[in-house]
Amino acid sequence: MTFDQLDLVEPILNALQHEGYTQPTPIQEISIPIVLRGQDLLGCAQTGTGKTAAFAIPILQNLHLNKGNDRAPRKIKALIVTPTRELAIQIDESFAAYGRFMNLRHTVVFGGVSQGNQVGTLKAGVDVLIATPGRLLDLHNQGYVKLNDLQIFVLDEADRMLDMGFIHDVKKLIKIIPAKRQSLFFSATMPDTIRSLASTILTNPEEVEVTPASTTAETVQQEVYFVDAANKKDLLVHILQDKSIKTALVFTRTKHGADKVQRLLTKAHIKAEAIHGNKSQNARQNALNNFKDRTTRVLVATDIAARGIDIDDLNLVINYEIPNIPETYVHRIGRTGRAGLDGKAVSFCDVEEREFLRDIQKLISIQIPVVTDHPFPAENLPPEPKQKPAGSQGKKQKSGSKTNPNKPHTQHSRITVSKPSTVSTSKEEASKSKVVFVPKNKVGANAKTEGGPNKYWGRNR
Repeated sequence: MTFDQLDLVEPILNALQHEGYTQPTPIQEISIPIVLRGQDLLGCAQTGTGKTAAFAIPILQNLHLNKGNDRAPRKIKALIVTPTRELAIQIDESFAAYGRFMNLRHTVVFGGVSQGNQVGTLKAGVDVLIATPGRLLDLHNQGYVKLNDLQIFVLDEADRMLDMGFIHDVKKLIKIIPAKRQSLFFSATMPDTIRSLASTILTNPEEVEVTPASTTAETVQQEVYFVDAANKKDLLVHILQDKSIKTALVFTRTKHGADKVQRLLTKAHIKAEAIHGNKSQNARQNALNNFKDRTTRVLVATDIAARGIDIDDLNLVINYEIPNIPETYVHRIGRTGRAGLDGKAVSFCDVEEREFLRDIQKLISIQIPVVTDHPFPAENLPPEPKQKPAGSQGKKQKSGSKTNPNKPHTQHSRITVSKPSTVSTSKEEASKSKVVFVPKNKVGANAKTEGGPNKYWGRNR
């Protein structure tokens, strides 16, 4: 499928062509028609799946087709709420890109900076507002944000909202926006608390789930280095001394660990910055900007701080510390290998992390190749059964799609969409999607008897 087949208006098609995009990702292919029809949507999708375009494109089109008198004062018709400044800025940039040939105004507001310029833009009138929860409520309480004419509400990264303690702000916001509206709800995971929140926001939604957290992209070459904890720092410097590595994202489990790694890299004359929750918003954004324009070669990050990082040409992800939650590994390495490009993910595994590695390999159904040819091999590690050595370069491992046996079914119809396992907006041609309809009476014995959202499932081949 191409964007031409999604009944998009010419200004958006021209903008997509300008950006070099011809084919929608799975979540875009399914979600855009749903949003264009004015239905509510519950989307389970990670950053990097193209979900921003999945809601930005149809929102822009619907506002464009129903904008009315250009001379009338502009009022906020669409509101997108996201947890961090970084994500808000990225979403605003997406609206700018896809709406470049439309007469629609958008702006972004967030905390940590003076509100003066933001207030000035709001007074001039905007059609689309992208905001973080705290600054949004502040400006609303001051009378600068009026939501009486709101038509479309988007809550993005709901699970991270929960992690960061913003759920109470979200609940306050729900009380002040019009009850009659279209609502779109996105989250990387769907625990019971998030589903409960979604049920208070959405009305008879369609549900879309794309690229489950148990799969990794084919374009990512995965490797593991067995190394003693004390030697991880030396191994990291050794790898990053390779000048062919233009950009690298290094993950640690803690804020303290991120700062420690950043300092050791700087001492080794490797340009690096760290981002985590203790950094100010300005510091995080500056570090991210420096990383994007390659002023900074290495970015060291914790998992929560990295959720807003969206860089198509990231060369390498390094798990300096293996995550203790297997799904987190998938989120991490999904930062590379985007837009059809090759990427590489390496993990440093010490003896205490061996169990974490086993859990990850069980989740992704892949035996990650071991790099044995390096100067800091671990001592006295128990043998790993049937582990294939990869040499210094390793081999690209391809992941197949797996259906999660623990995922609950609903009584509603299910559509399975098979797509290539590159999950970012691709500028290259992809194979055609395959759509399979599953009747309600075939869904399974565990189906709920109560009505729930219609579900669409997109997964990798």
